[in-house]
Amino acid sequence: MTRRPVARRPVTGHPVTRYLLRAASLAAALGLWQLLTSLDVNLWLRFSQFPTVTDVAHAFVDRLSGADYWTDLTDSLTRIVTGFLLAAVLGVATGVLVARSRLAEDTLGPVLEVIRPIPAIALVPVAILLFPSNEQGIVFITCTAAYFPVLVSTRHAVRALTPVWEEAVRTMGGGRWRILGSVVLPGALPGIFGGLSVGIGVSWICVISAEMISGQYGVGYRTWQDYTIVNYPGVFVGMVTIGVLGWLTSTAVELLGRRLTHWLPRTSYVPGARPARRERERGAPVPVPTGSRTKEDAPHDQLV
Repeated sequence: MTRRPVARRPVTGHPVTRYLLRAASLAAALGLWQLLTSLDVNLWLRFSQFPTVTDVAHAFVDRLSGADYWTDLTDSLTRIVTGFLLAAVLGVATGVLVARSRLAEDTLGPVLEVIRPIPAIALVPVAILLFPSNEQGIVFITCTAAYFPVLVSTRHAVRALTPVWEEAVRTMGGGRWRILGSVVLPGALPGIFGGLSVGIGVSWICVISAEMISGQYGVGYRTWQDYTIVNYPGVFVGMVTIGVLGWLTSTAVELLGRRLTHWLPRTSYVPGARPARRERERGAPVPVPTGSRTKEDAPHDQLV
């Protein structure tokens, strides 16, 4: 009699353990940074030119006590939020229009595909010529940077929808707006938020670059000013601030996406684990863990 293999239960780490592991990885990276810079390691990379972690921490504390830091923070957040919201609305609207209308695809598609490969930061001269103030130009560059990832993701998500859902709504008497509100937008939400997640990251890259080139205030402007006066700890303060702000905004977009797509199945990846449903589809017997059999299972076990 062959012994049946015992199913492996998915091992999911405790949330506290996972947070501790993440904190430990960050602490290890900071410790390696401190070690390389304090010892002035110069192998191929010149860490002797880098400020230490303690130097950056002291500069960060000094920067927090001043009013300029919070002004720069507010200006950068205002620019990124304004440009990103405009890009989200325009990108979703254009993506749905191009995906649903052949006329829009033929008229807008060629123009958008020609402009899309142009880096948003290369539009700084265009923004200076078009807009009367640098503030409006930076918002324009930020919006352009996020617009195309949202547009492309929305277009592909709408085109990937199965026609059966739309036909079902039409059969029940639903019109064009009903289909848009109950089929197209809900079905395309996962793809739309994928584009939004990419767009928010690209927006930060471009808004910081635009602030360095033509801004007067903002995190990017302050970081570039610190570089010009050879204040390297201040440069790293700006880099850390940009990283934290980018992480917070991308996390906010991801959480909003999970909230709006709560109806999607959530699965966690477990290395080596194989879903039981896939085993049933292949015709293989599903292993039963030891100690979990009942009397009703005994006849089925003998048959297997």
